[in-house]
Amino acid sequence: MPRYRFALGSADSVREAGVVQSDTFSSALDAITKQSALGAGDTLEIGVHGFPPARYEWVEFGATDARAWRPAGLKAA
Repeated sequence: MPRYRFALGSADSVREAGVVQSDTFSSALDAITKQSALGAGDTLEIGVHGFPPARYEWVEFGATDARAWRPAGLKAA
């Protein structure tokens, strides 16, 4: 089972870091999302040993209070 290292925070600081062991990348993201208090603009770096981490930004959008991780650096449509 892969071990995903992660760092969660804002643009200038890390407030939580650790390891999530999960069968899939999607399950690892879900576990981090459920266990963390997230706000718009929070950032997440997550990856496995030997590869550069993926970078995401927590976004809140729409009238339905939809929230999701978006790859960092993407421009809004």
